[in-house]
Amino acid sequence: MKKIYCAAAAVATLGFGGFAWAQMNAGQSPGILPYDEPARVANGATIYAENCAACHGADLEGQPNWKDRDAAGYLPAPPHDETGHTWHHDDILLVRITALGTEAIVGGGYKSNMMGFAEVLSADEILDVLAYIKSTWPPQVVETHNQINARAQVFRN
Repeated sequence: MKKIYCAAAAVATLGFGGFAWAQMNAGQSPGILPYDEPARVANGATIYAENCAACHGADLEGQPNWKDRDAAGYLPAPPHDETGHTWHHDDILLVRITALGTEAIVGGGYKSNMMGFAEVLSADEILDVLAYIKSTWPPQVVETHNQINARAQVFRN
């Protein structure tokens, strides 16, 4: 039964990834996160508080010592503010990590407590959470992230 759920999540994510890829290639600004839409950002803040803040912090600050593995080999939850590395990844990768979980994306025996949320949140809810996170970054970080998205878009074409 677990394999069925995993397969369904993968198919749903791949389908969403195709949608996201199409949006990035539809002549819109780089990226797919609606971080400049107040209603979507507000919805994302609510969803983040309910599903993400327990690990990543109410203020996106992450867990202490997030760069150091614990005794079991797991890294604590990283911050999603400008001090973390979330903004180093393009939108499609962020969606995939959120939907499938870090272990599924990184592979190779990588250990992570980050579960996939494809069975919990809709594609729009995942976009809204990521939009909320991006909306909190300083302008220079947003601009850098937009450039990362633009470069990723070139490679996808």
